[in-house]
Amino acid sequence: MTNKSREERTEIRNGKDRNMGKITVETCGIEGLKVITPTVFGDARGYFMETYNYNDFKEAGIDQVFVQDNQSASVKNVLRGLHFQIQYPQDKLVRVVSGEVFDVAVDLRPGSATYGKWFGVVLSAENKKQFFIPKNFAHGFFVLSDYAEFTYKCTDFYHPNDEGGIIWNDPKIGIDWPIPAGTQLIMSEKDTKWEGLAAYTEKYRRS
Repeated sequence: MTNKSREERTEIRNGKDRNMGKITVETCGIEGLKVITPTVFGDARGYFMETYNYNDFKEAGIDQVFVQDNQSASVKNVLRGLHFQIQYPQDKLVRVVSGEVFDVAVDLRPGSATYGKWFGVVLSAENKKQFFIPKNFAHGFFVLSDYAEFTYKCTDFYHPNDEGGIIWNDPKIGIDWPIPAGTQLIMSEKDTKWEGLAAYTEKYRRS
């Protein structure tokens, strides 16, 4: 979904002494963004999977050290975002453990060839996909299911006075949110008042 080019799939395996932990990594048309799908080992009892293995992720080009894990719960039609930290930007590895969301990242990296471009992916408890979002991207999601629990691994700590944002429906970015006509969005007051990409670019002198 979204303005991505052809996806390139790379299969990453653990060392020869381990046959669990295989992951599949999709690049997304915006450099640095990656969608990760774990291998799920299932039987009559249920299933097992590795949700994070440093060696696998390092081999896939994700060599970050995560220092904080967060989890949020949201009901249907909640839209959160688009958020970023200004002075303390974070790499994020996000996934859904219950329900389903449409997750979005917007490139805000100075000098990036894809500055202002976006990528979106459906994350769900069923598909078990994870989304790696590098520093200097804005991030947000829309809840598709009746209820969703969303987890984040972050490479820097949350700084409550450092949060910035861009309005979710900025036409300059043009995110194709899968929001049915007539939907009454549930948002924080703060998220309804962010400015658009042009104001962000002017304020932070990024282009």
